[in-house]
Amino acid sequence: MNHWQLTQTTRVVQQGGIIAYPTEAVFGLGCDPLNPDAVLRLLALKRRSIDKGLVIIASSIEQLKPFIAPLNTKQRNTLSASWPGPVTWLVPAKPETPVWLKGRHDTIAVRVTNHPTAAALCRSVGHALVSTSANRSGLRPAKSPLQVRNYFAKQGNQAIDKIVMGALGKETKPSTIKDLATGNIIRPA
Repeated sequence: MNHWQLTQTTRVVQQGGIIAYPTEAVFGLGCDPLNPDAVLRLLALKRRSIDKGLVIIASSIEQLKPFIAPLNTKQRNTLSASWPGPVTWLVPAKPETPVWLKGRHDTIAVRVTNHPTAAALCRSVGHALVSTSANRSGLRPAKSPLQVRNYFAKQGNQAIDKIVMGALGKETKPSTIKDLATGNIIRPA
């Protein structure tokens, strides 16, 4: 992604827009996680229940600190051993973490991405991003900008504001999701 595209995409996110962008295995939908209007619009676009919660990606663990409760040394070491990379962890959420991010859970799904475009976006906006697969609930995640366009044809104010062009990472399936408290795999890769 060139500097102009990165600047333009950053502006869209900062203005409350929804973006589609390449991740490790599929295209993701993202927005500013602390902008309730953007997140609720994204949930409506996907037809996803607020109760399920969303994944938050970052370019560093520092960008996740507004959302996660303090971790002990063992927990920090566990996360550090898999990041940056394609593992999403369910970690204890801070009590003030918005319900539109954690859903009905007391945990939040977070990942420090190793995808160059996704990480560059997080660095450019200066904070973490929502990262949910680019599809309507129940459909396969989009693997190309064309699939994103087909899934989300412009429908009034529910259009995606920007599709970031770029290659997917080398993973074949969306990220593994693990529970930090138990180490259990919730969703295999």
